[in-house]
Amino acid sequence: MMVEEEEEKQRSSVGRWRWLVDVARWRPSPAEFRAAAALLPPHDRPAIDRFVKEDDRKRALVSRLLQYSLVHHALGIPPHRIRINRTLEGKPYLENKIVAFPSFNFNTSHQGEYVGIASEPLCLVGLDIVSVSKPPGETVLEFIKNFTSYLTDHEWNCIVSSGSHDEMLTEFYRYWCLKEAFVKAIGAGVGFGLQRLEFHHKNWTNISLCIDGEEAKKWRFWLCKIDEMHLASIAKGHPDDAIESLKRTFSDVVIQEEELHTSLEIPEEAFTLWTVEQLIQIVQD
Repeated sequence: MMVEEEEEKQRSSVGRWRWLVDVARWRPSPAEFRAAAALLPPHDRPAIDRFVKEDDRKRALVSRLLQYSLVHHALGIPPHRIRINRTLEGKPYLENKIVAFPSFNFNTSHQGEYVGIASEPLCLVGLDIVSVSKPPGETVLEFIKNFTSYLTDHEWNCIVSSGSHDEMLTEFYRYWCLKEAFVKAIGAGVGFGLQRLEFHHKNWTNISLCIDGEEAKKWRFWLCKIDEMHLASIAKGHPDDAIESLKRTFSDVVIQEEELHTSLEIPEEAFTLWTVEQLIQIVQD
């Protein structure tokens, strides 16, 4: 029995990755930037060109390099054969059908100095990265009050009673990060009512979610501190909770509940840090 459980755990781990890139460390010349962008399929390039600021263009490019390099690394699909598209709501998905991983999915996020990606072979996965900062000219309370309609009374009370203004700001971003990760995992768009989501925790461990007052028992959450200014969260859950446009991207293969449960319960590990040069090398292979 122990051997069978270990084999099931190993199957659930294949295709499961957490990668992170510090884009501030990449300072390409215009020619190097164009060469990196040229590695992407033509339909992906307008999403980079639409940005005016250099930092935004870098994050958009690295986000797509992460997607192609991870799929190639995780599934062995030659880069030129990888077909990545997006749902109407904006979640990227793999058009290539992988029989062994019928609900393989991934999610990217970028803010501040970091771009990240998370993938899962069976569970839905959502990733969100936040930079703990506020716009100049506003106090912390003024800034947080802009988001009160997205928070429950319980969450708001936890934020304002958390301590100093810096602690309140960090507490707000923890809740915000988790809400965004869940919405991204199910493939929902900006219209999803974040106030329907209420998070509970014990010192930001054993994090649980209630949706419209009901506990979401088939979901697991993880929150980590990347550095002094950045947080990341992972949401993992049941594929049945995906919105319809995302469900249609999955193969019609039945997933065993025991295997899905094993996948949900795998402990989270730290992100693997990559450089842009390493991603370029993977995509060029």
